[in-house]
Amino acid sequence: MKKIYVWTAMALLSGSLAAQKTDLHSGYPIDPVPFTSVKVTDSFWGQRLKASREVTIPLAFSKCEETGRYENFVKAAHPSDEYKVEGYSFDDTDVYKTIEGASYSLQTYPDKQLEKYIDSVLVIVAAAQEPDGYLYTARTMNPKHPHDWAGPERWSKVEELSHEFYNLGHMVEGAVAHYQATGKRSFLDIAIKYADCVCKAIGNGPDQKKLVPGHQIAEMALVRLYLVTGDRKYLDQAKFFLDARGYTSRKDAYSQAHKPVLEQDEAVGHAVRATYMYAGMADVAAITGDSSYIKAVDRIWENIVGKKIYITGGIGARHAGEAFGDNYELPNLSAYNETCAAIGNVYVNYRLFLLHGDAKYFDVLERTLYNGLISGVSLDGGSFFYPNPLASTGGYSRKPWFGCACCPSNICRFIPSLPGYVYAVKDDQVYVNLFLSNRAELKVNRKKLVLEQETGYPWNGDIRIRVAQGNLPFTMHLRIPGWVRGAVVPSDLYRYADGQELGYTVTVNGEPVAGELQKGYLLIDRKWKKGDVVEVHFDMKPRIVKANGKVEADRGRVAIERGPLVYCAEWPDNDFNVHNILLNQHPSFQVTERPDLLYGIHEITTDAQALSYDDAGKLAVRDVKLTLIPYYAWAHRGEGDMEVWLPIEVGAASALPQKAEKQEDNGFFNH
Repeated sequence: MKKIYVWTAMALLSGSLAAQKTDLHSGYPIDPVPFTSVKVTDSFWGQRLKASREVTIPLAFSKCEETGRYENFVKAAHPSDEYKVEGYSFDDTDVYKTIEGASYSLQTYPDKQLEKYIDSVLVIVAAAQEPDGYLYTARTMNPKHPHDWAGPERWSKVEELSHEFYNLGHMVEGAVAHYQATGKRSFLDIAIKYADCVCKAIGNGPDQKKLVPGHQIAEMALVRLYLVTGDRKYLDQAKFFLDARGYTSRKDAYSQAHKPVLEQDEAVGHAVRATYMYAGMADVAAITGDSSYIKAVDRIWENIVGKKIYITGGIGARHAGEAFGDNYELPNLSAYNETCAAIGNVYVNYRLFLLHGDAKYFDVLERTLYNGLISGVSLDGGSFFYPNPLASTGGYSRKPWFGCACCPSNICRFIPSLPGYVYAVKDDQVYVNLFLSNRAELKVNRKKLVLEQETGYPWNGDIRIRVAQGNLPFTMHLRIPGWVRGAVVPSDLYRYADGQELGYTVTVNGEPVAGELQKGYLLIDRKWKKGDVVEVHFDMKPRIVKANGKVEADRGRVAIERGPLVYCAEWPDNDFNVHNILLNQHPSFQVTERPDLLYGIHEITTDAQALSYDDAGKLAVRDVKLTLIPYYAWAHRGEGDMEVWLPIEVGAASALPQKAEKQEDNGFFNH
C-alpha cells in the first residue's frame, strides 16, 4: 500500500490518553536493570545498536507498508466480501514487533518524527478492532471468506494455524513497550481490549472454550500485561494456557502438547514455540512461586544444554518443523537454527538466571548472543538469515525481507533491548553479567549507583569498571565466563581439547581480589566509594573444542573459538576448498587484528593441509594457511563454502559434503 494511508491516519489523530509511567517489577527474585538505565558506549555493540536504529527499524516499517501489512488493518476496518485474504495469518505481528523495537529505541533515542509515525500506524490498528476487542485482520477483513488458516469462526483453528493467540502475544509485548516509551495508552488500550476478549472466551468456565495457543507467546505476554496493569486475570489466563496444554484436542510434540507441561523433560518440536513456552513457564513460576513449574523448565533446560544446543548457541536442528531433533542430533550442513529460536533461547536463559542467580545461564546466553543470534542480521542491519547453519556449500545469503517475516521483525525488537541484559540487582547484590562499554544508573537498596564499564570485549579480556557515583556497601557479583573457567557449555556436550588452562585476575584499586567462585561469580563485598576501580583480565586465546562422541556430525572434527566467539573458515579468505582440509593434530594459532575487514574483526590463522585429487585421480596434499573469521560475520561477501567444524582426523576429511537444501527466499517452513 502507499504511504498516504499512514500519513492520512496521522492527520486524523486527535491525541492519545496520557498516563503516568508505572515502575515495572519482574516478580523474579533478582530484578532486571531496565535497558534505559544503561547507555552503551561500546564500539562492537554500539555499531549494532546504531544499525538497528538507523536501518533495521526503518526498513521493517517500510516493508510493512510495501507488503500490505498496514493495508490489512485498513481493510479490516471496512470489511468486504470482495477482499482476497492473502499472506500469512500472523502478518499483523510484524507491525506489532516493529513498533516494539521502535519503542525500545525511542526510550534511548527520543525521536518525535518516529513517535508520530507510530501514532499514525496505531490509528489504523485501532480502527480494525471489533467492538468486543477482537483484532485479527485475517478474519475481520472478510468474515465470510477469511484466511485459509483461520477457520470458519473465531478460535476454531487457534490450536492449529490461525495464530489468533500468537497475534495477541506480540500485540501485548509491543503495547507494553510503547506505553513504557511514551506514557500513551493508545496501543495499551487496544491490547487490553483484545486480551479481555480472549479471557472472556477462553477458559474452564461453562460458556468458555478450552483451547491453547497453537504458537506460544501469549503466555509470557499476558504475564507482562499483569505486571503492568495489576489485573490478576491476565496472570490466570497465562497459567491456564500452560496448565491446559496436553489436555485439549491437540496432543502432538510439534507444539509441545504431547504431555502436560509439568511432565515434560525434553525439548521437542518447533523450537520457537518451545522456547516461548519455556519462558512463559519461568514467568508463571516466578510470579506464583509454583516450584513444579521451576522443576519442569529446569529439566528441559538440562536437556537442551546437555544434548541439543549447537556450539553457536543455536537450537532447532531440523528444517522439517523448524524443530529440535533427537538427543545429539546436531547436523551442520542441514542445521536450521532459526534466528527467532536463538532469541527465544536468550529469553529462557535470562529468566532462569533471574530465578536462580547462576552464571551458567549467562554463559549460554552469551554464547547464543555473540554467535547464533547476531549471525541472523547483517552487520549493516539491512538483511537477515532465517536459518543459521554451521556449514555451507553455497545457497545462503541474508535477505532484506521474507514472506514469513518473523525473524527480521524479531531482530527489530531484540537488538534495542540488549543493554538490559548487562546488569541485574537483588537488594545489595549487583550482578555484572555482560562485558561492554557503558554507563549505567542502578538502584541498590533504593540508593543510586552509577557504574562505568570500559572494555575491548569480545576482542580482548580486559575490563575496567569504575564507580562513578555512589558511596554505599554492596556485593559485586562479577561473572567469570565459562570459557575462562574451562567449560564450553554447562554440560559434557562440548569440551576444550587443547590442554590449555586460561587464567584471570581481578583487582580493586590495584589490590588483587581472590576467593572461590559462587555459582560462577567472583564476589567482591565492600563499602564502595566514588572513584573505586575494578580491573579484570581474562586470558583470551584460540581454543580447540571437541563435541561429545555421541554427536555423529562432529566426530573427528574440532571447532575453534576465542573468548565468546566461535570461528569459521569461509571461502573468500582461503584459495582452497574449506571442506577438504585437515588441521594439524597440535595446531598453533596466530591472531591478527583486522580493522579493515567486516567492520573490524580479529582473524585467526593456522597451518593446515588441503586435500584434493590430481589429474590421475590420486590424492594430493598441500600445505596451506587456513584463515578463520568470527561465525557471526560469515556470508557478507557472497555465497559460498563455510565450515565451523573442521576435520582434524583423516576419516573426517575423507568425503566431500553433500549439497544442503538451499535456503528458501520465503523463509517459511512450518511457522
